Amino acid sequence: MLYGIAAAATALLLTALLAAALRIPALRLRLVERRRQREVPLSGGVAVVAVTGAVTGVEEWGGAAGSGIGGLLVAGGFVALLGLVDDVWRLRRRVLAGGTAVAAACAVPYGETGVLPGLLAVVWAVGVTLAFRGLDHADGLAGTAGVVGAFGAAACAAVDVMDGVAGLMSVLAAALTGFLLHNWHPARAGLGSCGSMSAGFVIALALVHVRAGFGLAESAGVLFALTALASADAVLVLLTRRLGGRPAARGAPDHLAHRLRRLGLTVPGITLLLGLAALSGALVGVLAHAERVGSDALWWVGGGALLVVLSLSRVPVYAARRSVSPQVGAPLRVRNG
Repeated sequence: MLYGIAAAATALLLTALLAAALRIPALRLRLVERRRQREVPLSGGVAVVAVTGAVTGVEEWGGAAGSGIGGLLVAGGFVALLGLVDDVWRLRRRVLAGGTAVAAACAVPYGETGVLPGLLAVVWAVGVTLAFRGLDHADGLAGTAGVVGAFGAAACAAVDVMDGVAGLMSVLAAALTGFLLHNWHPARAGLGSCGSMSAGFVIALALVHVRAGFGLAESAGVLFALTALASADAVLVLLTRRLGGRPAARGAPDHLAHRLRRLGLTVPGITLLLGLAALSGALVGVLAHAERVGSDALWWVGGGALLVVLSLSRVPVYAARRSVSPQVGAPLRVRNG
């Protein structure tokens, strides 16, 4: 236990230092996201991936984290590299989805899940990965969702004494926390596709490993509860773009954070509100996995997410964009999400 605490503390400190140290190189290499009148270097994603991989690798080599996460680390590294290429050259959505699907297909434990549930897990992992990428449009939001999801996955793994997965998720959560020291509004470093996609992917596959062998229906509820924020945001975006006759892959200011901003909330307020919502869903998911609450509690998470999606879908973001002054959405940025 002390080894795990030391590893998490090390990951937090190293990520905070590395994200700061990589800011200047990222600016010089033009690895940046444009946020209105300023450019935010995407040094956070590289820092999170590098530190998580290094610290977890040392844990695994030292025998403190157990075994069974080597394939997950390799697949997560591939997705991180794919995201880094996207940060530089802006890949098409189908390329990102296809590459993520290949990585997920290589990391799913088919022996425990079965073939059909394993294939469904691949599809779900791709969706969560792209959903996390879509969250990376507001200061602190993707990092907060990642911290909550990683801690939830770590708690579920600890319940089942899956030390390797629990250690990996704890280190990832700590690394994302160190990154948030630079990403809180106003952000001085960004996560980018490299960090957001790899975080979403590793969390999704870790949860698949944890729930392998459980019932499909209840597992779906637990997985949704632990990734409720990213999932609800993706559903909202796809639904409203479909109903509005807009291409699903074209970026627009129509995510949860954009809509809450239209309602007058501040950027830090939005991140805190959505973070608390994500934490509530994750808590229910962990308790359901540990069989401390019945599966009926998962329906409350799904119902709450549906209520939020339907309510915020009525916020007229597309029409309002033409008439609202540029300052209204200044802290947020639009990307291909």
